[in-house]
Amino acid sequence: MGLSYILSFPFMQRAFLAGVITAFLAATLGLFMVLRRLSLIGDTLSHATLAGVAAGMFFGFYPFYGAIAAAALAALIIEGIRRFFPRYAEISLAIVMSTFVALAVVMISLKKAFNADLFSFLFGSLIAVAPQDVVVMGMAGLVVLGSTLLFFQEFFSISFDEEAARLAGMPVDSLNIYLTLLTAVTVALAVRIVGTLLVAALMVLPPAVGLQLGNSFKGALAFSVATALFAVVVGLYLSFIFDLAPGGTIVLLCAFILSIVLGIKGVKGTWR
Repeated sequence: MGLSYILSFPFMQRAFLAGVITAFLAATLGLFMVLRRLSLIGDTLSHATLAGVAAGMFFGFYPFYGAIAAAALAALIIEGIRRFFPRYAEISLAIVMSTFVALAVVMISLKKAFNADLFSFLFGSLIAVAPQDVVVMGMAGLVVLGSTLLFFQEFFSISFDEEAARLAGMPVDSLNIYLTLLTAVTVALAVRIVGTLLVAALMVLPPAVGLQLGNSFKGALAFSVATALFAVVVGLYLSFIFDLAPGGTIVLLCAFILSIVLGIKGVKGTWR
């Protein structure tokens, strides 16, 4: 079954378009987060989106918008808490994740509904990507991409050495907040394809491959994006052919690529 046949279905066209946007942004922002030793921020923000989805279902507005708003709010809270615990950045992630998950559980229990739409946000879905989702993802994706290109050098600096960036006169606190907000938007967009429970893996596994293969930051970024794009495109294809969960398929492909890279490097190291 060829790719041209699969793309003849409108819902698959939307899924592939959303997937490509997601892959590019998740791999890029994920690399910055990994270098900042905040790789778990994707997991925290993805769980925060669940509260936004639950709020949308509870109050009657579109859940995808709730996911974006909840992720952005969680990002601001994370940066706020980090200022009180400068040496323990991970504690802010644990606080935010547990609070937002608890909020989601309460709203779901009050609504007494666990429908197919909520299930698609948890695990991803090919048919759940609506035309308005693609429009929102495209517009938000352009903002994230444009911001990343505009502040690329600044984000690079604070990811490697915040103190040096501060001494160089950069507004480190503002840059941290903005980078975390961009990551939050990326996570919210990725939830539609890979699901809340797996989006963090898409922001960690491709950067891990990139860091193993790249000899520079830009090289690592190129390999990270290439890995994510390959996993998303092939994962969506296999999901359609074999009726698999797209999120799980994409993440397993990323893990498979990383295992191959680590295996080859391990063999080379032993041989040397």
